[in-house]
Amino acid sequence: MVFFGPRKLTISLCSLFSVGDLFAQLRKLHPWADPKIVKQKIDEKLYGLLGERTAADDEKPLKKKKEKPAKAEAQAKAAETTTPPPPEEELNPFAIFPQPDENYKVHTEIFFSDGPVLRVCNTREMLDKHLKATGRRVFTRFPPEPNGYLHIGHAKAMFVSFGLAKERDGCCYLRYDDTNPEAEKKEYIDHIEEIVEWMGWKPFKITYTSNYFQDLYDLAVELIQRGHAYVDHQTPEEVKASREKKENSPWRDRPVAESLKLFNDMKRGMIEEGKATLRMKQDMQSDNYNMYDLIAYRIKFTPHPHAGDKWCIYPSYDYAHCIVDSLENITHSLCTLEFETRRASYYWLLDALGLYHPYVWEYSRLNVTNTVMSKRKLNRLVTEKWVDGWDDPRLMTLAGLRRRGVTSSSINTFVRGIGITRSDNSMIQLERLEYHVREELNKTASRAMVVLHPLKVVISNLEDNMIMDLDAKKWPDAQTDDKSSLYKVPFSNVVYIERSDFRMKDSKDYYGLAPGKSVMLRYAFPIKCTEAIYGDDQETVVEIHAEYDPSKTTKPKGVLHWVAQPSPGVNPLKVEVRLFDKLFCSENPAELDDWLADLNPLSKEVIPEAFAVGCLCNAAVGDKFQFERLGYFVVDPDSTSDKLVFNRTVTLRDSYTKGGNK
Repeated sequence: MVFFGPRKLTISLCSLFSVGDLFAQLRKLHPWADPKIVKQKIDEKLYGLLGERTAADDEKPLKKKKEKPAKAEAQAKAAETTTPPPPEEELNPFAIFPQPDENYKVHTEIFFSDGPVLRVCNTREMLDKHLKATGRRVFTRFPPEPNGYLHIGHAKAMFVSFGLAKERDGCCYLRYDDTNPEAEKKEYIDHIEEIVEWMGWKPFKITYTSNYFQDLYDLAVELIQRGHAYVDHQTPEEVKASREKKENSPWRDRPVAESLKLFNDMKRGMIEEGKATLRMKQDMQSDNYNMYDLIAYRIKFTPHPHAGDKWCIYPSYDYAHCIVDSLENITHSLCTLEFETRRASYYWLLDALGLYHPYVWEYSRLNVTNTVMSKRKLNRLVTEKWVDGWDDPRLMTLAGLRRRGVTSSSINTFVRGIGITRSDNSMIQLERLEYHVREELNKTASRAMVVLHPLKVVISNLEDNMIMDLDAKKWPDAQTDDKSSLYKVPFSNVVYIERSDFRMKDSKDYYGLAPGKSVMLRYAFPIKCTEAIYGDDQETVVEIHAEYDPSKTTKPKGVLHWVAQPSPGVNPLKVEVRLFDKLFCSENPAELDDWLADLNPLSKEVIPEAFAVGCLCNAAVGDKFQFERLGYFVVDPDSTSDKLVFNRTVTLRDSYTKGGNK
């Protein structure tokens, strides 16, 4: 209530409080009270405070209108809200990584079952020595195992490791993780180097884990001497059983001298294969399975494709990988999320040997729909001939994608857009990759006309020996005065159109050719169907008769691609065209028990005799084109001087939208 001197200023009750709310609160405090008496008492009190009720008390308070912002301000605000964020491909995905001189912080904590906690980090002296060796630059590595062909998941791994080094003006090793001589081949080694170059990456150095076999052996001896490793005689089955029960090996506490002698015997080939391994003495009671005394060395009487027959014992990945990272002064050891549980053993071993600790960072794997990327599954598809080799265009191997006509730059753009997150292993839609492929090929692939399933059209009002050379565009925006952007196509009285572009019954939503209907032949003239000729079965149309409009006064809605006879009685250029589709029907065939049963029976269609415009006769292997109305195609290595073979890269239709969830 407000007073000015002795005079009371009456203020609307509605503007101060709600009488209804006051009544409700009193009823809540005194639920047994008579409502009529409560209402009466409230009115008495209000009368004593405010006097007689006036007309002003019944007036509703005026609502203050919001002021409209100035037009310029409103437009600016609207622009702020509608401006889209920058495309994912333009963001810097490497900003998340620390600088090399920050590598003194705790990398991880290893909790041992008996109580102590190991907080792994570099000492200042260790880091200073490392920074002096690297010149404070970023050092990464791409470490493929040469036991198969690289797939699109490796494209992401390359982008992360090579890309970070390039972005920070650093160095990236191509290091072959060749610790298993039984699975490795020279073919795979050569392929990996070739694909890395094709993907646009240049290694700082090419190294092999086998280059460090002597260093790794010497460090294994030191590990035994420090009491952190022992020679074990358990079979693989016994090791598995003891791990499941969290039971120590009966040889775990054998004397150091005894393990040293036995390890030397292993190296000299004095112990049979499978009769002994060197195991790291970690923590068999840990909650982390990868701390259950992992194997460091095993015996294999198999020559090594790079090291020859010098060794009969070979280090495991778990032992060698982290040590070679340290020996090569890697600043950022980058890998996929399934290796996250191995981080403890990675750092445990480096700490046990007193070696420099690289910065480890895991990112999500790249999983693409309608394919498999397990090397075991890929190997089975190839060896059992479900596909036509490692470079089959239906596979998501990088060799297969290259043969299909997918460019390395579109793959890298696709990977960059996905980002380097630690999110779950969600499936990326295949259409998202195809979107980036189309985006690039639309700008780089010249146009041409090819008819896959030819249907003969005889133009009755054009003389048999009349050939007109017409200009066709290699590019949609080609100018008529730019001869380099045009190619010549002959127009004669016999042309071929797609069989699917003709039908006997017309309809309003059909833009193809039908009896009595006109269509435009692209870059040429309108034609009107006058007659359809049936084959012997009286059902299949084998030939169409038509008339063309040389004045072009007819304006049909439909526009068809076509190929003509270059001279009377001579067929157009014959080419083989291979149409590829998704290899598997399901989005995630790897989850299926019988995943081979999910293979798409229509994943490959071969058209042995398609008709093409004559200018394609000089196309070379790897040349890319857009066949108008059909899609993007590339010349396959199976091409010969007698016959060109084209692979369809992608169709023209795009079902991926950047704003969607695919």
